[in-house]
Amino acid sequence: MADELSRMFAALADPTRRDMVARLAVSDATVGQLAEPYDVSLQAVSKHLKVLEDAGLVTRTREAQTRPVHLEAEVFDLMTKWIERYRRQAEERYQRLDVLLAEMNDGPAAHRREDDKPRTKGKAS
Repeated sequence: MADELSRMFAALADPTRRDMVARLAVSDATVGQLAEPYDVSLQAVSKHLKVLEDAGLVTRTREAQTRPVHLEAEVFDLMTKWIERYRRQAEERYQRLDVLLAEMNDGPAAHRREDDKPRTKGKAS
């Protein structure tokens, strides 16, 4: 999994490839269509696509005379799960830090919920 993730993140490290992925998220495109907004050769665009293809992010199919490039959106699930795991861990650490800082400022009693406060024994009214 780590090697697969490394290839994906490395492929997306380049802004041109990220832009290609964003455009492919809208619709499939040919190499020529993908090359249009860039001031680079078709060969350079093909090299970028090869990196994305090796990372499993895109595939090329054959339809009559064209070879459209297709975004493999499901591979982003692996990246999303990896990122989400660490986002949750960071969020939990921030919540613990918030509680600690609040306790340092107000004292632990100020942050107990009403039903957590110790009950005092006394006479009933």
